[in-house]
Amino acid sequence: MNPLYQRSLISISDLTKDEILLILKRAEEMKKKIPRELLKHKILASCFFEPSTRTRLSFEAAMIRLGGSVVGFDEAGLSSAKKGESLQDSMKVIGEYADLIVLRHPSEGAARAASEATTKPVINAGDGANQHPTQTLLDLFTIKECQKKLKGLNLAFVGDLKFGRTVHSLSVACTHFDMRLFFVSPEQLMLPDEISRFLKKQGIKFSFHRNMEEVLGKVDILYMTRLQKERLDPSIYEKCKDTYILKEKMMKQAKKNLKILHPLPRVNEIELTIDKTPFAYYFQQSENGLYVRMALLSLILGEKNG
Repeated sequence: MNPLYQRSLISISDLTKDEILLILKRAEEMKKKIPRELLKHKILASCFFEPSTRTRLSFEAAMIRLGGSVVGFDEAGLSSAKKGESLQDSMKVIGEYADLIVLRHPSEGAARAASEATTKPVINAGDGANQHPTQTLLDLFTIKECQKKLKGLNLAFVGDLKFGRTVHSLSVACTHFDMRLFFVSPEQLMLPDEISRFLKKQGIKFSFHRNMEEVLGKVDILYMTRLQKERLDPSIYEKCKDTYILKEKMMKQAKKNLKILHPLPRVNEIELTIDKTPFAYYFQQSENGLYVRMALLSLILGEKNG
């Protein structure tokens, strides 16, 4: 029995550890060989009320590679939202046209509201500063790929931890795998209290830091993030924008197995010369989004007993 068949994915917390591992295993299979006609005659509605490059294009490419079709829009101004239509009404109608909806929206909770407005599965492709569960799945896939395991790793998050939804989702998922977490950020951009409380309740070891060099020699994964300029007060952005810049000379402190991840887009957080070092793994991470999203689409829209 396929536990994800016709299921929505709104938060990484919607998935059990076994379901996460099922998706990662399917993604490994997809990376080796793509079943080209698996979703023939299925339609994905790509509804992006907020800008996106990697998430939108990888979802659309994933659906097309599996034999399906894509309809949708890539900014709110191209939808009836510009005319004042509610999100609920939009989703109710779009659900009649497609087999699955992928939604990105600037408002926290929008994906949950959308899933309640339609009978079709909804995948959250980012709702404000809240959650980004499919990014977390591709992050876990990439960590397993480059470290050959998930359990017991040391992982540092650097940058905007307050508004960085990728950090929120991944830190929650790390509780399944007994990871030691380090959070490096300015005081104004620390991890939200509710996530800290959740990690503590799950018995996860974590600590807060202001200096990236404090943790660089201890971690297996360094997860860099950009400042979420679109969600920040301009004065805070100006004060913090150059706080954490990873430079090649700093990598002398790093463990040999360290890999640097970044959900992208990169602004100035990672010096370009690092791209040519064996530590850089963020472009492979981005590519893996295709296979993970193919895996997820195949499980949700494929066979009930697949």
